[in-house]
Amino acid sequence: MKRLGVTGGIGSGKTTVCRILEELGAQAFYADDEAKRLLAEDPSVREGVVRLFGPESYLPGGAPNRRFLARRAFADQALLDQLNALIHPRVLDRFEEAAQQAARARVSLMVKEAALVFEAGAERQLDAVVVVDAPAAARIERVCKRDGVSREEVTARMARQADPSALRRRADIVLENDGDLERLRRKVERLYRDMTSS
Repeated sequence: MKRLGVTGGIGSGKTTVCRILEELGAQAFYADDEAKRLLAEDPSVREGVVRLFGPESYLPGGAPNRRFLARRAFADQALLDQLNALIHPRVLDRFEEAAQQAARARVSLMVKEAALVFEAGAERQLDAVVVVDAPAAARIERVCKRDGVSREEVTARMARQADPSALRRRADIVLENDGDLERLRRKVERLYRDMTSS
């Protein structure tokens, strides 16, 4: 079984690429979804988050106050680094468990979608890393529409992420996502064949 990382900046189309790979037969692990689950359900993560950000990190019903956390974390690199250090090791462990289960089930391609593959050291778990890239204006527009946030909030998040050119240099494969879904689908189908044929 091959292990493929899919990364890229916010709004680049990582999830779209992974959904196409799943349609083709891959199994996908969404690191950001796992991080959200840990934030909501893991008592030790909750304790660490409250220690870092204060009691307003969680809403009265117990759910994470995502908007508050995003605003604080993306405005303070030291806080963001501490939050990542709290969550990333647990996400790496969960991916390893999921990949081993997939191998036992004879899945041919295990995909890990994560915004922070290199920053979390996750490339060590993978056979190859794909960077999905798209023009900045298209990324901003997608995220504003998807998340109901302002352009300023999106650009603040983008400023805290790795520069796309740095990601491209570290990538094994770069997928350009110019907004043409059919063209992207053909690129992903070729990627799937390349990853599963050897």
